[in-house]
Amino acid sequence: MFTLADLKENEKATVLKVRAEAELKQRLASLGLRKNSTIKIKALSLTKSTIEVEIGTSMIALRFDEAKEIEVQTV
Repeated sequence: MFTLADLKENEKATVLKVRAEAELKQRLASLGLRKNSTIKIKALSLTKSTIEVEIGTSMIALRFDEAKEIEVQTV
């Protein structure tokens, strides 16, 4: 099992499951990050504390701890 936090820059993946608290899960879904969505890692901070993700035409930044709660399968 991979999580979003395990991916490297420019890797694409499909979201399998979001294991987050209800509030965070709802916020991510409203941004387009939900089961079966395709995502791409655009950039990682030097300390890997934040991850920039492309979902469709949107770009969002996630904390590393949040990224560890999102199960993905590489494409």
